[in-house]
Amino acid sequence: MKKFTLSFLLIIVGFINAQAQDFQGMAVYESKTSTSDLKSRFEGNKDITPEMRKMIEDRMKGMFEKTFILNFDKITSTYKEEEKLDAPGQQQSQFGGGVKMMASMMGGGGTFYKNIKDKNYVVDKEFMGKEFLVKDSLPKLNWKMESETRQIGGYNCFKATAVRPVSKSDLRNIKFKNDKKDAAKTESKEKTTSIMEELEMPENITITAWYTPEIPVSQGPENYWGLPGLILEANDGKTTILCSKIVLNPKDKAVIKAPTNGKVISQKEYDETVVKKMEEIRKMNSGRNGNGMPMRMP
Repeated sequence: MKKFTLSFLLIIVGFINAQAQDFQGMAVYESKTSTSDLKSRFEGNKDITPEMRKMIEDRMKGMFEKTFILNFDKITSTYKEEEKLDAPGQQQSQFGGGVKMMASMMGGGGTFYKNIKDKNYVVDKEFMGKEFLVKDSLPKLNWKMESETRQIGGYNCFKATAVRPVSKSDLRNIKFKNDKKDAAKTESKEKTTSIMEELEMPENITITAWYTPEIPVSQGPENYWGLPGLILEANDGKTTILCSKIVLNPKDKAVIKAPTNGKVISQKEYDETVVKKMEEIRKMNSGRNGNGMPMRMP
């Protein structure tokens, strides 16, 4: 009788484990980054016509307001921007090349794969025409559990906060320096001084996340993870990522695997590459005489 009971329990445990392994979910996230700093630069600029302003604002909306799909199971996940067709003629915009390069550093960048068991991630990125495969350890987030609660999409959520370093290749947290003493100086040199000289980026940012234990997976959008429930909202002060739809155990299972294309590089090496190229662009624009040569990756 004891052997029968033990065998029965092992069968039940095996069945539960199998069910857990087969578990999968899909979540849709809307990402929106504040552009107030950038829009303020257009005010009072007589060189920007209303038509140019509208075109720039439409482009900015495409860069700073995006939809992402998170496919996840208990251990792994992929986070990828929803594919959309460009409007007719959009790619021929005079701002097309620069905007495309900026868009690659605004939270997009292919498929973001993470494995919370191995605590690592892989993401494929394109920068200035070259493909990179960034492989690194997941950031350790020391979450502080808060007492506040709220509902998101019918799910009971709890608040958590954490402080983390800013990636130098993620320009969403970039700010314009607000030094009034240099305002006249900047205005007098506006034709020779690169706009990059007016930018700054914080070293650390505070993350506010809302997670639901009703979906007990330690997953979330981008590289957010480590909470006892799916993260339905994350905010870093400038960018808000909010879940708008959840489907648990969908009929059509997604293939959750890491991307493989691109030059393998660490996050630190990728950040250094981006900073180096941006500095080269700054120097090129500062000394150009109107016939600047295009930058190329090695």
